[in-house]
Amino acid sequence: MSTKSRTRSKTKLSRALGIPLTPKAAKGFEKRPYPPGEHGRTKRKTDSDYAVRLREKQRLRAQYGIREAQLKIVFQEARRAEGLTGENLVELLEMRLDAILVRAAIARTTAQARQMIVHRHIIVDGQRVDRPSFRVKPGQLVAVHARSEGMEPFQVAAAGGHVDVLPKTPEYLEVEIDKLQARLVRRPKRAEVPITCEVQLVVEYYAAR
Repeated sequence: MSTKSRTRSKTKLSRALGIPLTPKAAKGFEKRPYPPGEHGRTKRKTDSDYAVRLREKQRLRAQYGIREAQLKIVFQEARRAEGLTGENLVELLEMRLDAILVRAAIARTTAQARQMIVHRHIIVDGQRVDRPSFRVKPGQLVAVHARSEGMEPFQVAAAGGHVDVLPKTPEYLEVEIDKLQARLVRRPKRAEVPITCEVQLVVEYYAAR
């Protein structure tokens, strides 16, 4: 899929879910915030409880760009852990390596972060990692490999090229963007995570299945 096609797809999905999923999609979303299709502007009938929960689950999936099977696995882990399942779920998703790169403004989008990781440009505590789902632990340092730092995407990031279009860096990260590195100083808290999601509805969606 071409870059333009991916952007159109993200914009369409953003409108369907009611949230901007990428900086480029956000511009299109601002112009046409209603769902796509000929009935997009018309008022919808009241959704069922199931539809509301399903939509919220889809929102969460879309914001992290993960498959249903991946979300289910993390949900089960979140349910087994102490504390509130919904908050645990978001916190675990936020510790994914691809999510860390976006929050640190090293990557502009989750798709770009994933590409950086799969192409082995990213290291964690000095070791190359090629799995976007890799879970970063508190204290670990995420950085760009020295041999990759001169590549254009990383030069743009190091100059602060993504800072103005992404949410403010959350306090659970210590970022030195000019050095292309970020450290997870502690486990994220749901209230700090810049996503749009009623996580309790996601919990209810899976609990009812």
